[in-house]
Amino acid sequence: MKVLISIPAYNEEKTIAGVIRDIKKVMDKTSYQYKIMIVNDGSKDNTSKIAGEEGALVYDHPRNFGLAETFRTEIEKALQLNFDVFVHTDADGQYLAEDIPRLIKEVENGYDLVLGNRFTGGIEDMPLMKKLGNKAFSRVISHITRFKVGDCQTGFRAFTREVAEKVPITSTFTYTQEQIIRAIKLKYKIKEIPTRFLKRGAKTSSRLMKNPFDYAVKAWINILRIYRDYEPLKFFGWIGFMFLAVGGGVGLWLIYLFITTGAIRRVPTAILSVMFVIMGIQILLFGFLADMQKK
Repeated sequence: MKVLISIPAYNEEKTIAGVIRDIKKVMDKTSYQYKIMIVNDGSKDNTSKIAGEEGALVYDHPRNFGLAETFRTEIEKALQLNFDVFVHTDADGQYLAEDIPRLIKEVENGYDLVLGNRFTGGIEDMPLMKKLGNKAFSRVISHITRFKVGDCQTGFRAFTREVAEKVPITSTFTYTQEQIIRAIKLKYKIKEIPTRFLKRGAKTSSRLMKNPFDYAVKAWINILRIYRDYEPLKFFGWIGFMFLAVGGGVGLWLIYLFITTGAIRRVPTAILSVMFVIMGIQILLFGFLADMQKK
C-alpha cells in the first residue's frame, strides 16, 4: 500500500525536522511505501529549506493562505501522485508519529476516513476556549449528520484516494468539519480512534489562528454555511418561521385591538406586520428551492 503523509506548515522551522524524522523512524518499520509531503503556506523562516533537506516533497505557497487553502493544495498535489492512502498531520509535533500506522490500519480494515480523537486518547494541553468550542462544534455536527463525532476539529486523519477525489472542500477557513460532514453525507465509512495530543512547546505557539475567539467565530460561521448547504429547508425554515411568527403575532394583536375598540389604529405597525409575513414566506420559498437544488 502506498501512503502519502501530508503536513501543512507555516513558520515551523523549530519543529519540522523533528516531525519528519519521527515519521520516518516509525514508517521505516512498516511495510508501507510512503512519502512525506510538506505544503509550506508562505513561511517567512527556513521551514521549506529544512523540510527539503530532510527529504520531504515540498510545495510552496507564495504567501500565507490559511488552513483551508493549504489543505486544498495538499489534495490537489496528492491526487497528482499515485497513492492509495493520504495521512494528514501537523508540523508542530503534537500528534505522535507512532499513531500514523494505526490510522492507516483502519483504512486497510475498510474505513474511508479515520479520525484521531484527542479527547479519548488524552490531551496534555489545550486552551479552555478551544476545548469547549470543539465539544460544542462536535455536538452540532453530530446533530447535523446524525453520526456521533467526538473530535470534529482534529487535524490528524487518514483517508482514501476516493475521499480525496470526491469530497470537495469549499470553506475559506477550515477543512476539518467540512470534510467530515461531506464524507458522512456521501455515505463513506467513518471511524475515530484514540490518539494522544501533546503539549506545544513554549516557543512554538500556534501560528494557524489569531486567537481562540477568532477561531470560534470563524468556525461557527463555517458550520452555519454547511448547515445551509446540506439542510437548507431546516436552515431557511427556522428563519422564515421566525419572521412569520413576529409578523403574525403583531397582526393578531392589531386584530384584537380592532375587535375590542372598533378603531383602526397603528397603520405603520400593520404595514410592518405584513412586511414580516411576506419576508417569512419568501424565506420559506428560498428554503424549498434550495432543498430542491441540493446535491
